[in-house]
Amino acid sequence: MAEDDSMLGRTVLQLRELILKGQFGPGERISEHPLSARLGVSRTPIRLALERLAHEGLLEPYPTGGFIVRQFKLEDIWDGIEIRGLLEGGAARLAAERWNDENELGPLRKSQKSIDDMGEPTVETFPDFLDLNDAFHSEIMRLAKSEMLQQAADRLFSFPLTSPRVLVSVKPDWQEASSLFIVSQEHHHSIVDAISKRQGARAESLAREHAQLTRRNLEIALADIEFLSSLPGGSLIKRA
Repeated sequence: MAEDDSMLGRTVLQLRELILKGQFGPGERISEHPLSARLGVSRTPIRLALERLAHEGLLEPYPTGGFIVRQFKLEDIWDGIEIRGLLEGGAARLAAERWNDENELGPLRKSQKSIDDMGEPTVETFPDFLDLNDAFHSEIMRLAKSEMLQQAADRLFSFPLTSPRVLVSVKPDWQEASSLFIVSQEHHHSIVDAISKRQGARAESLAREHAQLTRRNLEIALADIEFLSSLPGGSLIKRA
């Protein structure tokens, strides 16, 4: 049973990555047999993985059977970012209210110090910066100590262009990239300060404001069709 669950989990991850990387276009039908050969697994985990991705919202049932890749409207993405702000704001508030020992804040502070030490990302340091930024947001969620909140966030982040990684998924040479980085790090430091001082309402407000930087990043990306398509899930967005 554990081996079957592991196989299913890997298949879901592989299929989600293929979809978000644009290997399948919006409205394209996905069939079990070709995927089975492509991924080297039997049709059973393929079928279960497709059903799970449909439950997540990346796929839609096809009238005559099977599934097609879903296309997202910009309004879907803006709503996703708004919901992310609500979830991360709630996580920051709970983190401020629920930590018991000063040592619990150590990993969060360490994550931010690593970002500070790296400084503004370059093309070469960008992948490491993405990982450090992920770690920072993950620490806030950990401090919230809410399994329900974590599950809701995980499901939301399976949608394209809603996760914290999009916050920094801009070209480092874009004119506005430097100012966005500065604002982002100011937010980070203020959130850490609010959590450490148990200022739950302030931490929540800051985290919600911080999530809106993602929308600004995407508004910039919309002017560059080629770059937008290179972002995970960008090819699934229907532009007006």
